[in-house]
Amino acid sequence: MSIDTDPTEAVVVHHEPVFDPETWQDGPPQAMFRRLRSECPVHWSARMAELPEEAGYWSVTTAEGVREVSMDWQTYSSEIGGFTAATHAGLPLHLANAMFIGMDPPKHDRLKQLFQRGFTPKRIAEHEERIREITTGVLDGLEGRETVDLVGEVAQPVVARVIGSFMGLPPEDDAVWARLMNSLVGAAPVDEDTDTNEYIRVVMEEDVPEMFRRCNVLIEERRKNPTDDLTTVLVNAEIDGKGLENHEIVMGFVLLMAAGNDSTKATYCSAMRALLEDATQRDKLVADPSLIPSAVEEALRMFPAFAHFRRTATKDTELLGQPIAEGDKVVMWYVSSNRDESLYEDPDHFDVERNPDHQAFGAGGRHYCLGTALARLELRILLEETLRRWPKMELAGACPHVISGFANQLREVPVRLNA
Repeated sequence: MSIDTDPTEAVVVHHEPVFDPETWQDGPPQAMFRRLRSECPVHWSARMAELPEEAGYWSVTTAEGVREVSMDWQTYSSEIGGFTAATHAGLPLHLANAMFIGMDPPKHDRLKQLFQRGFTPKRIAEHEERIREITTGVLDGLEGRETVDLVGEVAQPVVARVIGSFMGLPPEDDAVWARLMNSLVGAAPVDEDTDTNEYIRVVMEEDVPEMFRRCNVLIEERRKNPTDDLTTVLVNAEIDGKGLENHEIVMGFVLLMAAGNDSTKATYCSAMRALLEDATQRDKLVADPSLIPSAVEEALRMFPAFAHFRRTATKDTELLGQPIAEGDKVVMWYVSSNRDESLYEDPDHFDVERNPDHQAFGAGGRHYCLGTALARLELRILLEETLRRWPKMELAGACPHVISGFANQLREVPVRLNA
């Protein structure tokens, strides 16, 4: 990796892209991010790996920089170019903009507000018994097994049923929606030789149309027979007296499903791997389960479910002394900012007693995550029930990463239940 600095222009040119599949084989390359935080916390990548048609981008790698971008939606837009580093390699922009995560105020605020009441800590706490019931039901089905995969056999079925129940989906649909959401966020199983453009083609030409077909059936059902689920909220939503267009309902549904499926699954599985790699930390939680909420926050800090979100500069500006031009992509790397040495001592060490503040749900501002209370509750219950049932669980093999600059997930976590 080479970094050239022209002090007369205060511009840092990083010749290689921050995300390159070759350097992300084992997840986010933390050594690279440490160097970037130290030498050029806001820096330029002139190209995108495997996507030569995409423009370059600024990377923001410190907690201070990420917070500044997050708090200033007027200068850093979620709507102009979408919310991922690649503008043209994923969802078409009009579909990304149909999710409130891809909107700017005032429309963002009005649509998000429709769901706020259902996601308050008090309302989410009312679901604890049901979420624990879902979790223990999945774990019951694994009794007697010697080895299991925590990703596919514990986390995925639990989170799919939890968000499915919020959306009003029957349990028999959980697996197909999990497959579609994994495909959409780039966390679906793929062969090593899979071409990036072919993967994108399959998502856009096969998976997205299937999402629309399935959602359209649900929309018609809720229009005829409204219930108290979140799908009905979307179908009946009005902004300034006008209902949402059909594609906005579909993409609102997809946003909630994708966030519900991937975020908790990703952090839980990485947390379990960290605990099983450090028996001292695992044993602390087994001996004192009251530490689990602290461990949840530490897991969120070290293993945020999404590696980045992107904004686009609406005008010429300056970020931490670095000039940014109107129209430039600005990418916030949470996998870096959450390990910022200026905030955390020994930031690469998983410490269940740290109980840190972090940016896994964003760094404040309008786009702070809607589902924080639900994610924290699910993570706490998953850790409580897994460790209570199998306190001597051990890793039973390698834990390969999903190779993605967006979905920060493990593909498998094979474990031996009663070691």
